Amino acid sequence: MPVELIVPEAGESITEVQIGQWLKTEGDAVGKDDPVVEIETDKVTLELPAPAAGTITQMLKQPGDSAKVGDVIGYLEEGDGSASTSAAPAAAEPGSSPQETPPPPPEPAATPQADGNGEPPRVMPAARRLIEQHHLNPATIPASGPGGRLLKTDVQAYLDKAAPTRAEPASAGVAPTPAPSPTPQPQPTLAPYEPSRTPGREEELVPMTPMRRRIAERLVQAQQTAALLTTFNEVDMSAVMGLRAQYKESFEKRYSIKLGFMSFFVKAAVDALKQCPAINAEVRGTDILYKNYCDIGIAIGSGKGLVVPILRNAERMSFADVEKAIADYAVQARDNKLKLEDLQGGTFTITNGGIYGSVLSTPIINPPQSGVLGMHAIQKRPVVVDDQVVARPMMNLALSYDHRLVDGREAVTFLVRIKQAIEDPSRMLMEI
Repeated sequence: MPVELIVPEAGESITEVQIGQWLKTEGDAVGKDDPVVEIETDKVTLELPAPAAGTITQMLKQPGDSAKVGDVIGYLEEGDGSASTSAAPAAAEPGSSPQETPPPPPEPAATPQADGNGEPPRVMPAARRLIEQHHLNPATIPASGPGGRLLKTDVQAYLDKAAPTRAEPASAGVAPTPAPSPTPQPQPTLAPYEPSRTPGREEELVPMTPMRRRIAERLVQAQQTAALLTTFNEVDMSAVMGLRAQYKESFEKRYSIKLGFMSFFVKAAVDALKQCPAINAEVRGTDILYKNYCDIGIAIGSGKGLVVPILRNAERMSFADVEKAIADYAVQARDNKLKLEDLQGGTFTITNGGIYGSVLSTPIINPPQSGVLGMHAIQKRPVVVDDQVVARPMMNLALSYDHRLVDGREAVTFLVRIKQAIEDPSRMLMEI
């Protein structure tokens, strides 16, 4: 019996998702709850489990396609899969409507598309978009990609070859339609650009992932809704580096995690936020919402974009708790295993561009937060200590903040407190 593969609920505000990598192909047997396909939202990547044991018979969406929550994106045949081999071709019949529009292709081209198992070629996302744009039948286009994959260049070559045949119907179709509806207008504005295929100057047009689109929206929102300002300071890392060298081995032996710099800055930020509560607050219309807890977001680079998982109640966490939580989040980000609740909320953010070599930057706040601390690369620089010029490991710090809520005095006080806590960590213990 056919079972629908349906896009699940992925969060309160999420109505549309993007299909990621199919983990199974048509004809594959799956067990109940086996992951079938990755579903990408603007925040996390989810795996859709098989609702029943059976065989995948049809995949209605390809990687890169958009789908709404509740949409059917495929079918599986419940059981041992014996009936699914005949069900798959039958299921493909309804989808043959777009095949009537394409130009008459060369007959022999249909066979080379099948792979070694006699199955249709696997259509890559860029090729899929071009196929849908021109209403083509992928089974009629020769595939040259590895493993029988149908590439965008294959579709483009097919279109170039069929151009003379398609030119007349296209021009004939323009006459009876004197541009009555304004809706087709936006489509041609995007479609006319064709990426260059000139050898040595090739281009590829790829849509943003939902996560990248969301990042772009949030950054623009921050620029448009907040009065952003950045102030800077520098900090001598000698004391922290000395403590880290002194206790690194015993810390790792006891807690099975390395002692890094981030835990020092998280503890220092918590200490500074207590002194400057406006930086831990947010604007709500004409009100200010102060928070008596510190949920610190730690910016982590993943393969698909920057994510900011949250250290809940960081004021209650030990150095080991912070290091373990960040290490766990880094692994989950790398494997696309972060949960939606890991990324929601947050009262303040810390980002470390220094791991990539950044010496100075102006980070952008994560709305509705009012501040973000930017750490940078540690470099030995000449500084004056007791009227002597000495070389010290120095780090630039940047605090970007919402000037609607945070005054310059508070921003400078915050950064000075961070500097004091890092240069003399015992201050955090003594709370002075």
